[in-house]
Amino acid sequence: MPLTGQRFLFFVGDIYEDLELWYPKLRLIEAGAEVVVAGPEAGVTYAGKNGYPCVSDAPISDMNAADFDGVVCHGGFMPDKLRRDPKVLELIAEFSAAGKLVAAICHGGWMPISAKVYSGVRVTGSPGIKDDLENAGAIWEDASVVVDRHFVSSRKPDDLPDFCKGILEVCVSNG
Repeated sequence: MPLTGQRFLFFVGDIYEDLELWYPKLRLIEAGAEVVVAGPEAGVTYAGKNGYPCVSDAPISDMNAADFDGVVCHGGFMPDKLRRDPKVLELIAEFSAAGKLVAAICHGGWMPISAKVYSGVRVTGSPGIKDDLENAGAIWEDASVVVDRHFVSSRKPDDLPDFCKGILEVCVSNG
């Protein structure tokens, strides 16, 4: 399995985008990785945008970027709240500085924007945050997936197969 021994951090909070969390989580586990889902509190059930529950494994406050090979930021309304958490921004900045995977889909791009890691990076995302991405210094492309070094981004749930292929491409080459 190509990702055996690798660990990935996902964030969760109320009104996360169900498919954008679960599809990559299960795909990474299928590839042999361990996934830790961190929320504002540990052991809390957070409701997805479409009602699917996700129980957080750990509190965001206890996470350390050094313990992981990458972070996956998914959309929904959750990123707008979590992008205000200094610990979330610190973690994303540390992943980026270390050249580790920083993956974002749809509105998940709000978190790397607020972490100030997208300057000069080719990305895509929901057309609804295109201006935000460009204002953060990113180079926006309308594509199902954009891979730029250790950054992987996609626009919407329909892009999830390409998003996961991009994640695997980056992680297998970095692993």
